[in-house]
Amino acid sequence: MHYESFGAGRPIVFLPGWGGAGSEGRDVHEPVFEGRPGWRRIYVDPPGTGQSPAVPSITDQDGMLSAIADLIDQVVGDEPFALAGTSAGGLHARGIVKRDPARVLGLLLRVPGIVVDRAQRTLPTEQYLVKTPAYQEAWTDKQRRYYDPAEARADLEFLGRIQGDVATYSLREDPAARFEGPTLIVTGRQDTMTGYADAWPILDDYPRATYAVLDQEGHDLPVQRIGLYRALVSDWLARIEQRVEHPDA
Repeated sequence: MHYESFGAGRPIVFLPGWGGAGSEGRDVHEPVFEGRPGWRRIYVDPPGTGQSPAVPSITDQDGMLSAIADLIDQVVGDEPFALAGTSAGGLHARGIVKRDPARVLGLLLRVPGIVVDRAQRTLPTEQYLVKTPAYQEAWTDKQRRYYDPAEARADLEFLGRIQGDVATYSLREDPAARFEGPTLIVTGRQDTMTGYADAWPILDDYPRATYAVLDQEGHDLPVQRIGLYRALVSDWLARIEQRVEHPDA
């Protein structure tokens, strides 16, 4: 499985959305680490995406989760690590936390997929998303640089077999688990894909969570509120660093 790694220190693993590659997460998050040493950033291409080939033996979300967990074990060894998951990557991140919460330093969920069955999701509309020329330009640039190339490189047949059935796109075991490490949940107020409301009920599982709903952002968050998003991530990292340095605080 392909991944990119930058810097040295505490590992932090970034998991993309379904069909996405690590490059979008890399370019969104790397500026946060400028002048912030002590972190090894690992951006993963899951099987069938980016530069990672499909694995025919993977037929459901549990197989995908196991492959990602195995890669993390190979890359970080026995070290504790932080996790950041976008969309379906948030489902994978929560699944990994459930397996061994004591090993995870902190959790970031960006536009997380909480309810797998789209028909059961609580979704807003785009009615109040103001698509200014600046927004359209930023969204088109992001589509051109990340989403179109990711789709062109992805094994859509392999991914589609898993995604096409709620039974195989879901994890067999509910990923809900209490996690007491620093957590950040960021959703888009106009996200018509995973929404924002379905992430609120999981908040009780994360007693040290910051929960943010960003107006004028959809599922591609961040498009316009990049500075705000990065500020939230920077605060999350600071909370992890404080916890590592003062575990009893």
